[in-house]
Amino acid sequence: MSRLFSPLSLGNLALPNRIVVAPMCQYSAENGAATDWHLIHLGQLALSGAGLLIIEATAVSPEGRISPGDLGLYSEETEAALERVIHGVKRYSDMPIAIQLAHAGRKASSHLPWDGGAMIPKESGGWTTLAPSPLPHSPGEELPAELDDAGLDRTRQAFSSAAARAGRIGFDAVELHAAHGYLLHQFLSPLSNQRKDAYGGTLANRMRFPLEIFEKVRQAFPKDKPVGARISATDWVEGGWDVEGSLALCKELESRGCAYIHVSSGGLSPLQKIPAGPGYQVHLAERIRRQASIPVMAVGLITEPEQAETIVASGQADLVALARGMLYDPRWPWRAAAKLGAQITAPRQYWRSQPREQSIFRDARIGQR
Repeated sequence: MSRLFSPLSLGNLALPNRIVVAPMCQYSAENGAATDWHLIHLGQLALSGAGLLIIEATAVSPEGRISPGDLGLYSEETEAALERVIHGVKRYSDMPIAIQLAHAGRKASSHLPWDGGAMIPKESGGWTTLAPSPLPHSPGEELPAELDDAGLDRTRQAFSSAAARAGRIGFDAVELHAAHGYLLHQFLSPLSNQRKDAYGGTLANRMRFPLEIFEKVRQAFPKDKPVGARISATDWVEGGWDVEGSLALCKELESRGCAYIHVSSGGLSPLQKIPAGPGYQVHLAERIRRQASIPVMAVGLITEPEQAETIVASGQADLVALARGMLYDPRWPWRAAAKLGAQITAPRQYWRSQPREQSIFRDARIGQR
C-alpha cells in the first residue's frame, strides 16, 4: 500500500492522503479582495484529489501585502469576497482548505512579479513598509519603519482579527507564515533583527514576537481546528537564521499547540546561496521531524510520484507539498495514484477520464450532478 496515499490527521482534521497543495501567490486580488480568478484557480485545485489545499499568503493588513495585487483578510469587504470564493469551492469539493496568514514586512510595497517585482516608491503608489529594524531587504530600497510598541500591538491585533475572520468563513485550518523573509521571519533572523529591546538580540528574544503572534492566532481560530506554521529552516546565509534556531522555534510552537510544521527555506536575503535541486529542502524537514512530535511537511522541487512516496515511506516527512508542480499539472495527484497503484477522490463528472486498465477514482461529494 502506498504511504503517500495513507490517511493522516492534523489535530482533529483528518486528511485522506499526504499530498498538500502548497500556498501560491496569485497577485490577482483587487484592493485585497478575492476575485473570480481565485474561484477558478482554487476550484480546479480543489478537484485535484490532494489531501489538503492551502490558499496563498493572505495579508492581515493593507500594509502587509507584498504587492497591490495580494489577497487580504482585514476588512468586511475582503472577508465577504473570500467567503464567496471558499463557499463556491466547497459546494463542489470536500477537500479540506487552509489559509496562510501573512505580513510581508519590509518585502511589502512591491510590483507584481511579471512587472519586475521591485519595490514601489511612495511617489509611485507605494507605502511605508514595516520591519523589526530599519534595514532594507536589498541595497537601494527605501528603509522600512521599525515597529514600535504601538505597531507591535497593531500587528498582533491584525493577525488575531484575520484568524477570527478565517474561522467565520469556514476554513478548516490556518497556517502562520513565518518563512521566506516576511515579517515574522524578519524577527527571527539576526540579519534583519537588530533590536536592542525584548524582541531582539538573543534567540529567545527574536522568537518572542512570532510566538506571540502564534498564540493570538491560536486563541482567535476555532479550538477544534488546527493551526500550523510555515518556517524557513535556514537563511542560506552565514550568520543568519539556521536549523538549530528552527529546532528551538518548533519546540516552542509545539508547546503552544501548533498542529504541524511546514518546512521551507530562504527568502530573507539576496545574499542567499541555495543549492537548488530535486527535493533540496527535504533534509531540513527530516532534521526537524527527528525531534518533532507533530507532523512535518516537506516542500521544494518535489515533482515525481516516486520521489514523494520515498519521502513519506522513509520517514523524512509526514506530508509532501507541491506548488509550481501543481500549477503546471493540477491533476498531479491523479497521476501519482495511477503510478503508485492507489485510489483517489474525484467527482463523477471526470470518471470517464481514468485509464481503462486502472480504477483510481473514488466518489467525491459534490453539490450538483
